[in-house]
Amino acid sequence: MALTGLDIFKLLPKSNCKKCGMPTCLAFAMQLAQKRAELSSCPCVSEEAKQALEAAAAPPVRLIKFGAGAGQVQIGQETVLFRHEEKFHNPSVLAATVSDGLSDDELAKRIAAVNALQFERVGAKIGATAVAVTNESGSAEKFAAVAAKVADNVKLAMVLCSDSPEAVSAALAKTAQFVPLIASANETNADQMAALAKANKCPLVAKASTLDALADLTEKIKAIGVEDIVINLDCQTLREQLYGLTRIRVLALKKAFRSLGYPTMSVVATGTADKQVAAATSLVCKFAGIVVIETVEPSAFLPLLTTIMNIYSDPQKPVQVEPKLYSIGDTNANSPVLFTTNFSLTYYTVESDVEASRVPAHILVVDTEGTSVLTAYSGDKLNEKAVADAIKKFNVEDIVSHRKLILPGYVAVMSGKLEEATGWEVMVGPRESSMIPKYLQEVWSNGGN
Repeated sequence: MALTGLDIFKLLPKSNCKKCGMPTCLAFAMQLAQKRAELSSCPCVSEEAKQALEAAAAPPVRLIKFGAGAGQVQIGQETVLFRHEEKFHNPSVLAATVSDGLSDDELAKRIAAVNALQFERVGAKIGATAVAVTNESGSAEKFAAVAAKVADNVKLAMVLCSDSPEAVSAALAKTAQFVPLIASANETNADQMAALAKANKCPLVAKASTLDALADLTEKIKAIGVEDIVINLDCQTLREQLYGLTRIRVLALKKAFRSLGYPTMSVVATGTADKQVAAATSLVCKFAGIVVIETVEPSAFLPLLTTIMNIYSDPQKPVQVEPKLYSIGDTNANSPVLFTTNFSLTYYTVESDVEASRVPAHILVVDTEGTSVLTAYSGDKLNEKAVADAIKKFNVEDIVSHRKLILPGYVAVMSGKLEEATGWEVMVGPRESSMIPKYLQEVWSNGGN
């Protein structure tokens, strides 16, 4: 748990020397507690106090990175139980499996399917972020060969899934430079797996069926010299796993229980694609840092990726698009001009419906700090001045020959003031975006221009 200003003050020299730039040690302690100062600013702090403060300042859930280059991912370092308390920082890693039991043709198709699990949603690129190579063949040589082939053809972070130290050792000989996550160490192979993780500088998964066993296992692995650990609570039912993941998070955050202060991994490898995505979504919502899923059906991945995107967006910072004039289709000087806000979901909904109309049109996006139309209007971020300024800033008058502006129907009340501020004729558009195609085809095309 984070130290208070008074806790920190007790560890400081209390000399009030002002060398840190603060008038007193207490003032400096308060700034440290609020993360507005660095401990290094105090030249008089003892080594013992420095170590105590650094240990207390360590995040309750350790930050773990694996993968290399653009494919590197990171999990952990979370500080809250609920997103509204602050935000979640590192999105859950979603890994698709590739078995070493596949034939060459099947392996090639599976790799292609994994690479195809990339999508675009509200302007953001989302997709599978890891690939989990599973040792279903039981052969160390085949496991190593498939891991090498996957590493060469899939530019995602890799998880090596085998309980065999021999198989993991063979795979690491060909893939260690990609910094894979080793999954996993258990009570019987922990010494060998930890030695491999330490020698190859790779993070290691600790797997056990109870919290007590997990805590003992992480301490054993740490004693061998491996600090980067991911924990896998191996439960029989989804209910047990969800309960266990929640307890792990509570113990790490509220009780500062360092033995379980690590990100978690869960595996969903049975059932239909629909059942897998339902279970995986539940696990993401209950703090799973990595979810390994067997299906590679795009229809299963997209809703799960959307869930991750929604949960790990900053609730205090809406997803936004760049304010500017967007042209949809083969526009010209006579094309209609609609305006909306720069809330990402609002813009892409409007864009989609404008495209569906098959009427080339301009969309003027007004900067409302990422809020929706009604929210922006009620907060006075969407007003006649903001729209008039956007028209001028993006040279809309030089791009279209007419002076007609289509207003979102929900804010029809601002049409009068908007006409006065811009000198444009304001046309009240539909209240619902889904009605834009009909509006453009029937109202605009039959006299709007």
